[in-house]
Amino acid sequence: MTGDDLANLYRAYIACLNRQDWPALGQFVHHDVAHNARPLGLAGYRTMLEQDFREIPDLRFNIELLISESPRIAARLKFDCTPVGTFLGLAVNGRRVSFCENVFYEFREGKIRQVWSVIDKAAIEAQL
Repeated sequence: MTGDDLANLYRAYIACLNRQDWPALGQFVHHDVAHNARPLGLAGYRTMLEQDFREIPDLRFNIELLISESPRIAARLKFDCTPVGTFLGLAVNGRRVSFCENVFYEFREGKIRQVWSVIDKAAIEAQL
């Protein structure tokens, strides 16, 4: 898979998340996926994402920066949203916040196998 192919696949994955098309998630995510070195499997990864959307009903993933070099993707995702309660241990409680997530993905067999993610919590804290 070329870097361009991988970037296009990643954009389709982000579109899947934004649609909350959970049955299609397995087209993009490996059945043995791990997040921040924690093995979740596809079902656990889906549960994590569903929880994110419950906590942040207006959640939308926006790609701000994307670098693709097969078999890896590096992305900076931008969020502008209103978490309903506590988010990352912060009492956001429905206030609109903007922040970024820096995330790296490793693909295996054409699917996301590893995810390493860091959210800019300091940006949220500064807004509260």
